[in-house]
Order: sequence, then C-alpha cells, then structure tokens
Amino acid sequence: MLADLPDNNPSIHDYPPMILRFAVLATVFLASSLFLGAQIGPEEGEAPLAVPMPPPLLGKVDGSAYVAANGIYRVTVPVLPELGGQITDDENVVTFEDAFNTHISIASFPLNLEQKWELDTRGLRDYLAYFFGNFVLGDFRQRFPGSSIESAKFITGLFDGSMLVYTLLPGGSFFEGRNSIMGAAAEPPVTAKRGNLCFVRSGSVFVISTELAERATQRHTYDLTTEKEDELLRQRLLGLAHNMEFAQPAATPGK
Repeated sequence: MLADLPDNNPSIHDYPPMILRFAVLATVFLASSLFLGAQIGPEEGEAPLAVPMPPPLLGKVDGSAYVAANGIYRVTVPVLPELGGQITDDENVVTFEDAFNTHISIASFPLNLEQKWELDTRGLRDYLAYFFGNFVLGDFRQRFPGSSIESAKFITGLFDGSMLVYTLLPGGSFFEGRNSIMGAAAEPPVTAKRGNLCFVRSGSVFVISTELAERATQRHTYDLTTEKEDELLRQRLLGLAHNMEFAQPAATPGK
C-alpha cells in the first residue's frame, strides 16, 4: 500500500463529496428485474401496475456511447438493456449497472483553484494519493464503517500517471442477496471489494470505481486469491478506461 495514503477523514470544505454521489446514484433493482421474463398480472378490476421509470439522463447516449453531462468525456456503455442494464447520472457522476454482475461509477470533477494548487504543489502521484485518501475513502467510511484500503499502486503509463486502489467495504455490496434462495436463513453481509482508478484528465479529476460482484453472487463457491481479485479488477478498470475519449482542454486566451 502507498504509505502516503492518509488514514483520516479531514474536513472536505466545499469540494463535492464523491462516494455519497455514488450512493445516491446507485439504483436498487426491483425483484422483477432479477427474474427476467416473470410477469404478474393485476387482479380483475384492478389497474395495471406501473413500472417505475429511471430519471431522465443529464448526459446522453450517442449510439453505443454515453456522453457525460459536463461534455468532457464519452465512454462505450458497459451494460446491455437486455440484461437489465440501466444508466443514471447527474452533472458529475454516471452509474452503469445491470441485474447480474456490473456496477460501475465514473466521477469527474473540475479542478477548482484549491485542488489545482494541491496538484501543482504535491505532484501527480502524491496528489492522487491525497485526493483518494481525503475524499473518496472518507466518504466510503461514512457509508460503510470499517472501510479500508487493501492495497494501492501508481501506474506511470496510463493517462500520464494513474492511481489504482483496492478497497474493502464491510456490508458495502450492491449485489447482496441477488442469488439468495427464498426462505433461506439470513447470512451476514459480505465485505465488498472495489477497484478504483484515479487520474487527472481534461482539467478534471476522475475516479472510476467498480465492485467485484462475484464475492456476493458466488458467496459459497468463491475461491479467488487476493492476487487474482486484483488482476480481475485491474483488467476491468483498464478496459473501461481505454474505451473513454476526452475533450480537449479549453484553449488559454491569447495562445
């Protein structure tokens, strides 16, 4: 683990909290989405049940790509409607999820003056460690007490430098109970593992985060080692990152 990832949660001041936005965007699927094809009709004389619709997107879907609401990036949509895929977003965060094993969030926040100063002062490697420890990990811990960093690694060859962080979130799985059997005894919640990729691009700091769903969906047969977990999350995150296109930074007047 990188020694300079802080283990505290200082005041965030006015900078947007990130994982709270992830939690707001995370949609809990109805039971009907977990049993594709099952249909329950209304009783005689009753009106048909209304199916809740997801809120309208602030960004947009352009062919097979999602274009962010702030316009600074586009990414190939990693879920399929046929598998219960849904997209929810706000001005800074988009969440992709389906009814099986996908939950991905992409957050992008423009660097304000304070964060630009931190980046210039610390350098990219130390800034990403500072940002994740002070903002992302702190918000994980607010929602899932006991959350911790399992390991972290700085990747020099991706986006001029990126931070890959693996976190453990007690009770923090978005897939808890999706493979449970009706009438089965309740089991303690799993400790979710998330891979997080942090980098700076187009004047914004990005955090791509995805859960290793197999920990919850394969609870009793799951046997991956830590090394295999890390590699699987790394491949998924890098695959998503390589499918992203970024807008050019705005030109400085007079140049």
